[in-house]
Amino acid sequence: MENKSPIIVWMRRDFRLHDNPALKAAQESGRPIIPVFILDEVINSFGSAPKWRLGKALECFISTLEAIGSRLMIKKGNALEILLELIEETGAKSVYWSRAYDPIAISRDKIVKAGIKSINLEAKSFKGFLVFEPWLAKTKAGTFFKVYSPMWRSLQDITVDPEVKEVTSLNTPDEWPKSLNLVDLSLFKGMNRGAQIVEKFTTIGERKALAKLNNFVGKKINDYKDKRNNLDEDFCSGLSENLTYGEISARRMWFAAEHSKQLGMRGAEHFQKEIAWREFAYHLAYHTPQIETDNWRSEWNAFPWKGNCEDAEKWRQGQTGEPLIDAAMRELYITGKMHNRARMLVASYLTKHLLIDWRIGKEWFEETLIDWDPASNAMGWQWVAGSGPDAAPYFRIFNPQGQAEKFDEKRIYRNSYLNDGCGGSEQALSFFDAIPKSWNLSCKDAYPKPLIDLKVGRERALLAYKSLKSEDNEKFS
Repeated sequence: MENKSPIIVWMRRDFRLHDNPALKAAQESGRPIIPVFILDEVINSFGSAPKWRLGKALECFISTLEAIGSRLMIKKGNALEILLELIEETGAKSVYWSRAYDPIAISRDKIVKAGIKSINLEAKSFKGFLVFEPWLAKTKAGTFFKVYSPMWRSLQDITVDPEVKEVTSLNTPDEWPKSLNLVDLSLFKGMNRGAQIVEKFTTIGERKALAKLNNFVGKKINDYKDKRNNLDEDFCSGLSENLTYGEISARRMWFAAEHSKQLGMRGAEHFQKEIAWREFAYHLAYHTPQIETDNWRSEWNAFPWKGNCEDAEKWRQGQTGEPLIDAAMRELYITGKMHNRARMLVASYLTKHLLIDWRIGKEWFEETLIDWDPASNAMGWQWVAGSGPDAAPYFRIFNPQGQAEKFDEKRIYRNSYLNDGCGGSEQALSFFDAIPKSWNLSCKDAYPKPLIDLKVGRERALLAYKSLKSEDNEKFS
């Protein structure tokens, strides 16, 4: 009767029916399928905004499964313990899941796989949310890549697996196991009053994600390379939140770009390069897991970072006195996202002009980004700070005023998120409805003076960087 025993499909960051290898393999087995989500030890570590957005992804996916005659079982607790309880309750002989690649998730999954196999049941992981598995790309010496450009070139020689077909139905068990309700997980609580502001700017679910991809490919991808950095125009795909929760697959995006490239769209290859940049982040997280917590370049352990302080709080609150920086930090609180160019600018300002530890910024993004991605967040912060995989970190100090002139010439971006007293735009004023009341900020407050002169900040940063001396970083001496 083995072939009639249920398969538990453990859903984590793959809330879609198309190009979902684990769910498709379960469907093709012909056996009853029990999709399960577990609020486990990994997800409990998420910040408020990621938890809230995860809750929205689950809400939508529950409806998606119901539309094909299935259900999503909801559980809470230690992942292995919950799965073993489900196995006992349902008689399941197999557990399938899509791989995760960040250190904390890998550690959990190894424990789960070993625990299930120890009772002689099948525990099988499938390709997850990347285009390329992080162990595939290798240097000529057979090691992992520490620099993006050669890795990008190596990816050209790796065949991308085709997308798997959409799951259209799932066999159901004779009896469903016990399940919690979504509200029992309390995923929506941390966002408090900011949730109703941020929700206006979300694109939730597989159907909307695919529509957004089609719109991007049809109207924007040709100009993507030339205009993606413009803060005053929208030429990005806007799919980061959907990619984070697996509402769209990275392969679907990759092949859409490949098709556009064949049609002669100028920005298509660069869009693939941005997808590959995310792959590079997971490549590093997989091979050097310390990137998420420690300086990737160990010589930076001696750098005199400042810790949490009043300047850091002003940065978090969008009160630095630098209009472009403050606009970006307020965009984060209003929309739950931030333009990629702006992310680099606020990171540079915090770590270089203010000399504050990159981990302070990384942790704030973990708390506030609805498209938070552990590997991309960690690598992005270290790349900008100089402690990560940037070939020229010490002199890469962005000037917010110069960047504003270049990428927000008509002040459209700044005006969208900065209030002019209490008479500003509705969107800009919504910042004060979203932020914690404990910040005690009002639209009536005068705009703050700059925390530091930009030239002084740059010179101070360069002086601090030049104090770093090591064999690996002689350029700083």
